[in-house]
Amino acid sequence: MRQILPRGLFFMGLFALIVFSILIVLLGLPTLATWDVLWEDFVAGLPFGIWLLVLMLALSAGIAWWSESLSRSKVQDIDEIFQALLRNEDQAAIEAAKMKALPRNLSSSILKLQKLMESQRKSLARISNERAENQDKIIQERLVMERQRLARELHDSVSQQLFAASMLLSSMTEREAASPALLQTEKMVQQAQLEMRALLLHLRPAALHNKSLCQGLAELISELKEKVYFAIDSKLEEVPLPKGAEDHLFRIAQETLSNTLRHSKATEVHILFVERDGFAILRVQDNGIGFESEQSKSTSYGLKHIEERAIEIGAVSKIVSVPSEGTIVEVKVPIERKVSDDPNLIGRRP
Repeated sequence: MRQILPRGLFFMGLFALIVFSILIVLLGLPTLATWDVLWEDFVAGLPFGIWLLVLMLALSAGIAWWSESLSRSKVQDIDEIFQALLRNEDQAAIEAAKMKALPRNLSSSILKLQKLMESQRKSLARISNERAENQDKIIQERLVMERQRLARELHDSVSQQLFAASMLLSSMTEREAASPALLQTEKMVQQAQLEMRALLLHLRPAALHNKSLCQGLAELISELKEKVYFAIDSKLEEVPLPKGAEDHLFRIAQETLSNTLRHSKATEVHILFVERDGFAILRVQDNGIGFESEQSKSTSYGLKHIEERAIEIGAVSKIVSVPSEGTIVEVKVPIERKVSDDPNLIGRRP
């Protein structure tokens, strides 16, 4: 509203100049004799000059108010467009710029600004995602390092002490007069050793470090054979799988063997990793005590973790346990093979 008065005065001066020029053309130079029509001729009781003055004032005020309203409307339209841009309503901003019939240069500038803001949003989103991924990688690396440190310290301290205690107790129980309490203590130490070995197995990192799953399982089984009391039989084949699926299956094998060490009391364990009918099959079977009830299976954190890992790679897991007979953990992963462009090779196995 502050601009109405200056605009009114401007238009008033403009109209006065126009009217004065017209009167000079019609009446000649201003003199009392030639311009007396302005104050001697009356229209509706008022001199003609007064009517001219009122008309100029009315037109000046009207045009000033109209131009101010038009300017305010344009400003409001532009403000709506920028608000839409700030709310990330890009398409709405474009349509608003077209429908409001803004000047071409202004519409072009708004569209350029919209594209610039969209580009900056994508850049910020990409930077944010990369930062989050880098943070996750750093966290995972630190977790792996910490797990390795704990495994190394447990192996060098507690595990060695348990082994020494087990050897000492074994030499003592070889005597004919060994007491039942001493025999029970020996069993407890041996069970503690199994628990420690299961914990060390669980703490080992899941990455295969540029090895195939078959090679990783072979090394894991070879290491376990030197440290556990039960027999381990295995059948391993090279099966082409994505890196993510191999890492998950390796971790599932670790989880299963860790549970076997801690809970099964098995004397034999059979590990199978083969390809059959388009599926990679990982199976771990033991002859341990199995599960006492279906409830113990449903509440086992380790078995739930195995099922979750299988789901993440699109695999099907099956866990079967019979009390006093043993447990079978089986995971089947579908193998996706690329189809050759050569029609003569269709249906052949790569």
